[in-house]
Amino acid sequence: MQAGLVAAQSKPKTKTQGPRALGLLQLSSHGKAHLIPITILYDGEFYDASAYKAAPVPMALESGTVYEAVQTGVSQGLFTIASALQGNHNWTGEGTWQSAADLAAAAALAIKNKGARSKPIPEPVEGPPVLRRATAAKAPEPAPSSPPAESKPAPTASGPPAPAAAPPAPVPAAPVADQDPDRPVLKRGAPSPADTKKHGASISTPRLTPAKGDSDASSTVAAAAGNAVRSIPAISDADGPDPRPYAYSLKADEEDKLRKKILALAADEVRARAAQLAAAAVGSAAPNSSKAGTRAKMPQPSFEDVQLHVFDLSNSNEPILVLTTKARMPARPSVAAADLQYIVTIVAREDIYRDLHKAFASITDTQHLDVLPRLELIDAVDADGDGRGELLFRQISDAGRAFVLYRVIGDRLWPLFQSAPGQ
Repeated sequence: MQAGLVAAQSKPKTKTQGPRALGLLQLSSHGKAHLIPITILYDGEFYDASAYKAAPVPMALESGTVYEAVQTGVSQGLFTIASALQGNHNWTGEGTWQSAADLAAAAALAIKNKGARSKPIPEPVEGPPVLRRATAAKAPEPAPSSPPAESKPAPTASGPPAPAAAPPAPVPAAPVADQDPDRPVLKRGAPSPADTKKHGASISTPRLTPAKGDSDASSTVAAAAGNAVRSIPAISDADGPDPRPYAYSLKADEEDKLRKKILALAADEVRARAAQLAAAAVGSAAPNSSKAGTRAKMPQPSFEDVQLHVFDLSNSNEPILVLTTKARMPARPSVAAADLQYIVTIVAREDIYRDLHKAFASITDTQHLDVLPRLELIDAVDADGDGRGELLFRQISDAGRAFVLYRVIGDRLWPLFQSAPGQ
């Protein structure tokens, strides 16, 4: 699919053609991390990163590739691929994680010790993740007398290579020669002290919208830190824009108003779904649930696990709301499926007149996940490098898990990429 138009930025930027890799970094509380490849943008098209140029290892998981983890557009640190593993037909990348705080501390120490050195040290390469082609780097020449068993092993589908020692800093290894001289390679230069200090400052004050009505952002951060595993989108790219926050700042009363509006939309979806199931249970045609009178006759559902995220995806000060929640209808003797749990995901846009426009709605229930999967929001992320944010979801059904990437355009949600189930 074609990438979106370039959004207005502080300085002009050409349209990103890639390769630009998007993955999901899963970080445990004790610091161990691995990366699940999602998609690669190349020449304006999205491809499945777990299969793209897998000869034998997917390009997104080649050793030395560095990803920048970005949570709601705020940099969290760098992850360097060391090896690739395949299990149950799914690829994952193992490697080294360095948080933004670790990078900032290392940069401060380097600056402190720099004046004591008699010989000047070249400055590291600056900028966002860099993609270099194999033709731009000189490949090591193999020794003719060396036996094949002593050559550097490459990852294979049957198992990972011998684990290498973790590098002290996320400096990409030299690219290995490939049969295809034009094969693009995802790389990144070492971060400069200025970049690492900027990343350290950004992680110390993340701009996250409270998910459960609490206006204190520190409670959200503390709740996220308490989770055993954090899932963070990660990007590796040559010329993508610097990360920028996608969180939309709201006052407590403003969030309460938006929450009531979008929960009213969710109530309509739940009542409509309950009416369809009730009609199917008695073998009659489902009523026209789009009429307000039909919905008004049904009771109000009760909601639980309500999570509201508000984003400014286009840097236009226009809030995009994403609601995920579970609901139940009050028990009624005449309704056989009264105890069903409904799972709802709604994306809506608020215009300049404070009116809420529904852009997308997904509703299923615990008895129909085989035909109606549920959507779980991961985060907003710039998947195509145009400076605008897209919405990344995990789609969960009885068939397995998949990743879905959407772009919000007006009052519509446009699918950009969907992976095969099984993640």
